[in-house]
Amino acid sequence: MTSTGQSAPADTRLSAYVEAVRAMREGRYAVDIPLGAQDDVGRLGAELQQLAEHLSGHVTQVLRMQAISDTVNGGLTLIDVLDRIFDAFRTVIPYNRMGCALLSADGRTLRSCWARADFGDVRLGTGFTASMANSSLNQVIASGQPRILNDLDAHLRQHPDSHSTRLMLAEGIRSSLTCPLISQGKPVGFLFFSSTEPFTYQGVHQGLYLRIAAQLSAIIEKGRLYQELVEVNARLLATQDELQELATRDPLTGVFNRRGILDHLKAEYARARREGGPISLIIVDVDHFKKINDQYGHSTGDGVLWEIAQRLAGGVRQYNQLGRFGGEEFLIVMSNVECGQGPCIAERLCKLISAQPIEHEGLRLDVTISAGLVHATDPATVACEEALIRLADEALYEAKRAGRNRFSCRTAGGAALS
Repeated sequence: MTSTGQSAPADTRLSAYVEAVRAMREGRYAVDIPLGAQDDVGRLGAELQQLAEHLSGHVTQVLRMQAISDTVNGGLTLIDVLDRIFDAFRTVIPYNRMGCALLSADGRTLRSCWARADFGDVRLGTGFTASMANSSLNQVIASGQPRILNDLDAHLRQHPDSHSTRLMLAEGIRSSLTCPLISQGKPVGFLFFSSTEPFTYQGVHQGLYLRIAAQLSAIIEKGRLYQELVEVNARLLATQDELQELATRDPLTGVFNRRGILDHLKAEYARARREGGPISLIIVDVDHFKKINDQYGHSTGDGVLWEIAQRLAGGVRQYNQLGRFGGEEFLIVMSNVECGQGPCIAERLCKLISAQPIEHEGLRLDVTISAGLVHATDPATVACEEALIRLADEALYEAKRAGRNRFSCRTAGGAALS
C-alpha cells in the first residue's frame, strides 16, 4: 500500500521505509510506503514500492510453481504424471497441445510416449520416432535451456526435412516451447508446449519452466521407471500364466496333462465336499493301442491319440474338463451340472470314436475306446479323489472284460451299474 505523503518530512518517510523493509524481510509485501516529495528520499520510496511489488509477484509465482510441482509429484505412472502436468501448467505457460518424448538408452533415438491437446486432430502422437543424429534438439540438450520457435512456418522453410514440424503445422500449431528433461545430469527427453497462435512464447516462459526443470525431470523419470516396472510386472505375470499353461498342458494333444487334470480333480473334489454336491468322472482308454504302435509305429499312434483327444474334447461341454491321464488314457472331470448325465456322456463318447475311422498319413484305422464312470452323490462317502480314480479304473476294466467299445459305471460305495 502506498500514499503520497506530501507533507511528511524526510525522517518520517525514512522511518516508514525501514518498517517496510523489515516487513518485506518477514515475508509481508503489502506494506505502507509513503512516497512524499520527488526528492532523493521520495525516489528511494518509489524503488521500495517496485521492490515490494516484484517480491510479491515473485513469491506468488514461486508458491504457484510449488503447488504445480506438488500436484505433479502425486502421479505414479508416467501417463498420470504427464496428464497432471497438462492440467496444472496452464496457469503459468500457454499451450493448446503438450507432448513428451523420451530418449532411448543410448540417446540415439527419440520416441514420443504421450501427447494431449485441447483439439482433436493430433497427428504427432504416441509412437512417433526420430533419430537424434544431426537433430537441432541436440543443441537444446547441450544448452539445457528451453528453445522458443515462435514461427513454425518459417522454421519449416529453413528445415524442409523436419517431418515433426510438418505434422505440427498440419495440426494447426504455430509456435512451440521445447523444454529439455535432464535428470541427475543425464538427458532423458523433452517436453513440448505448443500453441495454435504464433509468437506465443517469451523469455518469461523459459524462466518459469527452468524454476522447476530439475524437479520436473526427476518426477517424469520416476514416472517412467514406475510405468516400466508396472509393464515388466504385467509381462512377468503373463509369462507366468503362459508357463503355468504349458506346465499343465499335454504337448501332443493340447488337453490338460496328468498334473493339470489331477489339479482340477482335486479342486472339484474339495468343492463338492465343501458344498455337498455330487462329483463324477470318466476314465477313457484306447482299445488295443499297443497293437497300433507295434503295427504302424509311434508316429501313427501319436496321430491316433491326437485325433481321439480332439473328438473327446468336442464331445464334452466347456465346463467339463478333459486331460491326458497317461499313455493312451484320458480323464474327464464332470461339473456339478452334468454329473447326473454321466452314462449318457460316456456312451456318446464311445460312439464318437467308433463312428468314423481315424485317418493318418493315408491310413484309415477303426479305433474304439472303453470307459469307466464313477458317480458320487455324496463326496463324503469317498475318502479322497484318488479313491474316485480307483473306482473309475475298476469300472474301466469291467468294460474291457465285457468286450471293449463300451462303458461301465460305479457309484461311490455301491455296486457296479451297467
